[in-house]
Amino acid sequence: MQALLAQLEPAPGDPAANAARAAEVVVAHPEADLVVLPELFLSGYDLARARETAVNLDGGELATVRAAAEAADTAVIVGFGERRGGGAVANALACIDARGDVAAVYRKLCLFGAEADVFEAGDELVLAELGEHRVGPLICFDMEFPEPARALAAAGADLLVTAAANMEPFFADHLIASQARALDNRLPHLYVNRAGCEGGLEFVGGTRALAADGSVVAEVRGHGEAELSTEVAEPGTDDERLDYLAQIPRELKVRTRTTTRGASR
Repeated sequence: MQALLAQLEPAPGDPAANAARAAEVVVAHPEADLVVLPELFLSGYDLARARETAVNLDGGELATVRAAAEAADTAVIVGFGERRGGGAVANALACIDARGDVAAVYRKLCLFGAEADVFEAGDELVLAELGEHRVGPLICFDMEFPEPARALAAAGADLLVTAAANMEPFFADHLIASQARALDNRLPHLYVNRAGCEGGLEFVGGTRALAADGSVVAEVRGHGEAELSTEVAEPGTDDERLDYLAQIPRELKVRTRTTTRGASR
């Protein structure tokens, strides 16, 4: 699979313009089997405007991206603020297949800081059939926990994809976590971060593709806009001793030992 990782800066407060930009990128790269755009790319990452910039799953913005996916015969993963029932908003990823159909929608489980005041957390992980891959999508802070990626791997994912809006001072956190999640599960991992500034935050870029041993195959050096074309690495390991999924204990018991002060031997 040939992937295009788009480290872009969305236009603040303009979902229609961002959808048009996403469509332009997709159509301009028909050689790509998968295009990945950052967290909340359609809506922008300004929590004060999250409800204002949220879009409907069946609305015109995503229709624009879906049409581009179909025209280019390319799958697309794009972040957006999703309007939900009762006025709620989710931090979501649309996983669109090469026919332009929405194969899956993932809603961020692990909300970071003030995100919890704005977004409704998701309640499940999903797998998306995109081309020949079973993709496990994650959003930013989700990746910093081993459990979501491990659950996706155990369910049959053969590729992890993380869309992020990672900001100062957390570059190193995501470098380490992106490598660890690949190594933990012996899966290739595509990590796409955004560029630019918004809402008083400076985003740090660092988009990268990782092999199943956690090594960096290709990366964007710097925090400006860039497009990274890369071949997706193969899952698994040639050394069965390092196949962690096959060896992890299914139940880990923890015994707590206590001591009583003053007790005699």
